[in-house]
Amino acid sequence: MDWSAIARAAVTALLIAAAAPAAHAQQAPLQDKPFAEHKVVLQLSDNDPRKQGLVLSVASNLMKFYDPDKVAIEIVAFGPGIDLLRPENANRKMVESLVAQGARFDICLNTVDTLERESGRRPEFIAAATPVQVGVAQILFLTENGYTLVRP
Repeated sequence: MDWSAIARAAVTALLIAAAAPAAHAQQAPLQDKPFAEHKVVLQLSDNDPRKQGLVLSVASNLMKFYDPDKVAIEIVAFGPGIDLLRPENANRKMVESLVAQGARFDICLNTVDTLERESGRRPEFIAAATPVQVGVAQILFLTENGYTLVRP
């Protein structure tokens, strides 16, 4: 009996088991905005262009009103809302402008995985999107850490 092979297999199994819960509960870390006096999470869960425009407008108005260093803004897109973060979306320049000012756009990987299973092809999204495993879990994480949820 090869005890070293058994030991390697046992260690590998333990490492996989230990890593599984962390991967399942993956969330993007909080933004590094030490001077932020206000923290807002905006939810986007549908593909209505007017709703997308409203979310972007709210984020932009908050940046102007408070100063980008004084406000932490995170937009969490899940379900049909992830269409905002596709490369061909008409609002791409506005998204990238907000990212340049310090806003963060999260994309739900559960939604991406579901679309891939349904279509057989993984959808593309812009590089500015921060992947999170579960969009709603990210919203809960943020609200539990002092963010105010706004659903325009």
